Amino acid sequence: MNLDLLQQLNEARSAKRRAAMVRWLETHDEALVVDGSVLAGDLDDATMAAVADCLRADRSRMVETAAGPAFVQIFNPPLRLIVVGAVHITQALAPMASLTGYAVSVIDPRGAFATKDRFPEVSLVDDWPDEAMEALAPDRRTAVVTLTHDPKLDDPALDVALRSEAFYIAALGSRRTHAGRVERLAALGHDETAIARIHGPAGIDIGAVSPAEIALSVMAEMTSVLRRE
Repeated sequence: MNLDLLQQLNEARSAKRRAAMVRWLETHDEALVVDGSVLAGDLDDATMAAVADCLRADRSRMVETAAGPAFVQIFNPPLRLIVVGAVHITQALAPMASLTGYAVSVIDPRGAFATKDRFPEVSLVDDWPDEAMEALAPDRRTAVVTLTHDPKLDDPALDVALRSEAFYIAALGSRRTHAGRVERLAALGHDETAIARIHGPAGIDIGAVSPAEIALSVMAEMTSVLRRE
């Protein structure tokens, strides 16, 4: 690999940008795509579309191009899920997310809820949600879900999430609850476009009743947003 190209790739990875390296098998030419822009090399529209498909799927693979076969190597930042609220739904959602490749962090300053007995393989953060969110620094490969039903905990986390590039932001609660949430976030300076990023009520409508079913609906919606962005 060209050293300049390697340096650009490493810089992109350090900055947690989505990157893809394209190598042509016959000509040995190379191209680098970072966040949808070609930083090096030359790609036609069809090859760019193939690279975009690989990035969405998180999968490196061979593709056919006008210049011959090429290997697209994906360098996506790790997936993360930040959940606010160590509640029953979180107990189901955390292992589901872990199984699908997410590093899960649960924020809850209430020590009685956020215990290792209830969340044995999850990173627990007992700071106040806004401080915890600032430290965790959500990026475009991060999903944020608030589940406490308590504005004192959910709103500070959503405030930080809306100022980030998180690809999925969701909050539990009825439509009436969400309407109140919208008013409070608007008072914090968020416009309609920003607030519209919140999926509320969280999850797709599958008629979920139990905590596990609600977790499943959230996981399904999160996956849909990730893979269809």
